[in-house]
Amino acid sequence: MTSETEHTEQVRETPQSKGTLRVLQLYPKDMNIYGDWGNALVLQQRIKWHGYTPELLEYNVGDAFPEDVDIIVGGGGQDSGQLVIQDDLQTRADLLRGLADDGAPMLVICGLYQLFGKFFKTSAGPVIPGIGILDVETHGTDERLIGNVALKSAEFGEVLGYENHSGQTTLGPGVEPLGTVTKGAGNNSKDGHEGARYRNVVASYLHGSLLPKNPAIADFLIKTAAERKFGTFVPGAPDDDYARLAREHAARRPR
Repeated sequence: MTSETEHTEQVRETPQSKGTLRVLQLYPKDMNIYGDWGNALVLQQRIKWHGYTPELLEYNVGDAFPEDVDIIVGGGGQDSGQLVIQDDLQTRADLLRGLADDGAPMLVICGLYQLFGKFFKTSAGPVIPGIGILDVETHGTDERLIGNVALKSAEFGEVLGYENHSGQTTLGPGVEPLGTVTKGAGNNSKDGHEGARYRNVVASYLHGSLLPKNPAIADFLIKTAAERKFGTFVPGAPDDDYARLAREHAARRPR
């Protein structure tokens, strides 16, 4: 018979991990404004809540690219930051395109959203080439799109965030929008779309960070990574109380 003490010790034992998921943050030294590093931290915590072991990695200009990466996340940066990373990003273009085409889950925000496309033509004139994972192009303008954003997504429901960009992105036929804007501007000031979707790549202008207020997107990335690596995903029981509060607060904020 199990004693009360033995039973208590068993309850306190850490459940066995379902496996390790490796999260790679691209260029956090140069592309990490508006708290984009928070997206990687959310993935780290939610991976734990789902019963897997997270390994958080980063890749900066000149680093060796880690092997066996399961989720890739990248953030925003000023034009100067994009100029710093552009040559190095081109050296990793084939690798990143191969991962995207093979179904690796990725989240790219603002500046890296632009550079995952065909090109970003800055308002000053220079064209920064993209790596062509996404069928999008971006043109710098004198109009800054700034403020709180809400959009409707067929995959993720209502998505909430904050935008601050002067580059305006147009989608080509090779991608779908992440959603339709109900508050804010989105990709540009004309078509009412926000973000882009290609295979398991999620691209968006939404900072804030995005994932703390949108756990459905975080869980999509984790589920996709687990299924790709282990063949199945066994969900845990994440604590979404703070996410719900953050969403309620964000939804009430004016544009």
